[in-house]
Amino acid sequence: MLRRSLLLTALAAPAAAQGRRAIRLVIPFPPSGATDIAGRLLAERLTALLGQSVVVENRSGGGGLVGADAVAKGPADGTMLGFISAATLCGAPFLQASMPFDVRRDFRFISQITDSAVVLVVGAQQADRYGWTDLASVLDWARRHPGSFRVAYAGAGAVSHLAMAALVKTSGLDISLVPYRGGAQAATDVMAGTIEASADLPGTVMSLVQSGQLRMLGVSSGTRLALLPSVPAFAETAGLQALDIRSWNMIVVPAATPDAEVARLHAGIRQVGSSAEFRDAMKPLGYDAVTSATPEAAATLVREETPRWERLVRESGARAD
Repeated sequence: MLRRSLLLTALAAPAAAQGRRAIRLVIPFPPSGATDIAGRLLAERLTALLGQSVVVENRSGGGGLVGADAVAKGPADGTMLGFISAATLCGAPFLQASMPFDVRRDFRFISQITDSAVVLVVGAQQADRYGWTDLASVLDWARRHPGSFRVAYAGAGAVSHLAMAALVKTSGLDISLVPYRGGAQAATDVMAGTIEASADLPGTVMSLVQSGQLRMLGVSSGTRLALLPSVPAFAETAGLQALDIRSWNMIVVPAATPDAEVARLHAGIRQVGSSAEFRDAMKPLGYDAVTSATPEAAATLVREETPRWERLVRESGARAD
């Protein structure tokens, strides 16, 4: 009862003090994608919980940098939130020649909100033809056919590119990585047999997997994702135990946001993100709903993941155009 009382106090007091001004939740990507939908689902539930409007604002461009920069330079009064990816917070500083903001200096981290990983998919017909039943069988085929196994990815430096580059380096195999303009075209070509496989986030391919046209052979995380319990992690394959590449989203605010607002927003986001209803809503989008125990834990995640992303960028050879 004491914890509940403290939670309600954290949620209510600062809101009354600021006159219930609307909160803007910046999504750094266009409408209708998985990130946008996830952000809108969060905004709807926070609106009901906080008693003030939470409005989604799409600020796309620069692979997420435009939206993140808008948050970094936004009002630091609890009315500006960002739904920002691990790639932007941890990877972009090593991809970009220059950054419009400093991740550690210009943000406070409220809570992780989603977790996911890259999935490797192949066409169902090709899988049956070549005996691709799991990642180990794919790697064995690639070993016997050097240079013939090609994997599509969308965007140099994107998490799908970094994950596959790490897979190639760790396996030591001659696997070709092929850039595509988007995941939808890559999936179409995989189904047609034009290319052997595609690496993407689950939300892009889940409907095609469910229809039986594509098959997931592995996820890049060190352990299986809760939303895909039957899909093995890359790390379950012999020789790949060190691979653990995840793609998560973090709720951030401008660095000067007061402690009271940080506490209130964290309490609300944690309550929404911990609910079974929200977790179920995230699954069709290809996300596990995950929250940080404290804002300090959120900051620790960014700090600990950054060297990992630096290494992935370096090994991939990716650079911003």
